[in-house]
Amino acid sequence: MLQKTLVLIFILALFKPYDAVSQNNESSPDLNIGAMVQPVPLANKFIEPGYYVWCGSVTKGKDGKFYMLYSRWPLKDGFYSWPVTSEIAVAVADHPAGPFKYLKVALPARGTQFWDGSATHNPAVVSYKGKYYLYYMGTSSNAVITQPVPASGNWWHYRNSQRIGVAVADNPDGDWKRIDKPVLSVSPDSTSYDALMVSNPAATFDDKGRVILLYKMVCKNGKINGGQVHFGVAFADSPFGPFVKHNKTIFEATDGAKEWMVAEDPFVWFHNGSYFAIVRDVVGKFTGDSGAFALMISKNGTDWQPAKYPKVVGSTFLWENGEKSVSKLERPCLYLENGVPKYLYGATRANIEQTMSYNVAVPLQNLKNVLNK
Repeated sequence: MLQKTLVLIFILALFKPYDAVSQNNESSPDLNIGAMVQPVPLANKFIEPGYYVWCGSVTKGKDGKFYMLYSRWPLKDGFYSWPVTSEIAVAVADHPAGPFKYLKVALPARGTQFWDGSATHNPAVVSYKGKYYLYYMGTSSNAVITQPVPASGNWWHYRNSQRIGVAVADNPDGDWKRIDKPVLSVSPDSTSYDALMVSNPAATFDDKGRVILLYKMVCKNGKINGGQVHFGVAFADSPFGPFVKHNKTIFEATDGAKEWMVAEDPFVWFHNGSYFAIVRDVVGKFTGDSGAFALMISKNGTDWQPAKYPKVVGSTFLWENGEKSVSKLERPCLYLENGVPKYLYGATRANIEQTMSYNVAVPLQNLKNVLNK
């Protein structure tokens, strides 16, 4: 009788379907967010009339509401004016899918006597021990812009002035106190990967309270636009630093040495002893799909590899009405509950002419009985 029972248990184990809930609760290396992605309801857009909307970072407030820290800049300035006229604002919703409503500007321009006096961009909000920390990119330049496009030489002065800062608040809709120096700046060594500029911060706290900060960096090469784009990582014992930079780049591909940029726009979190990140797979080295979101994993925060199921969402996504998106998603962010991903946020262009952009909330369903191929 015992032998028959053991055989039955063995057979049931063989045919036990994949349980995305149990996998995601553990944030295991087998995490498959791509299997959870659902078509996006048309209502899950955050659009602000008169502004480009980008970089949505969502957190839950102490009041139970959901707050999106996001970048915005006037449509009249053109899409590429983000390093010149962007500002970080905050919107609120009763549900993580929205609808979000504009509340106020969180980090306005404050004058070029400050390192972040011209524009603020790339918000990444993290809550920890009752405080909210907002990592962001700032620019500062007095260069005159007549046409804010990359072809304009003065535009590069703003782009190259990018540095990373942090602000702190008791609540996401409260007063954000920022410090007067970057929390992460360029390296003094002119040959370093981050000698020209640093931006695109992503931050989280590990189980020891240590902060990991991922960041984009550009090297000098004698040209105004600099050289290749890479990503670095730094660690600190305090949200305000000092941050110690790791001496090697991250998110590299073995055959990507000649690429201008392999990965971009990280979102990072820590769970059950591992670091996870979602990045934009710029040229398809991790997912085979240029522009897709890729899931990366690391045990120490410095050595990153594609996860077992790297593709989070493709270079196009599906609306609930069956239509495909016009453009890819950028600037990923996850809303998680107890380690379980619930919503994936991203920014996208509304049309190929880039006359409007908005943030979207992609539903993630915990699918039982999903077998991953």
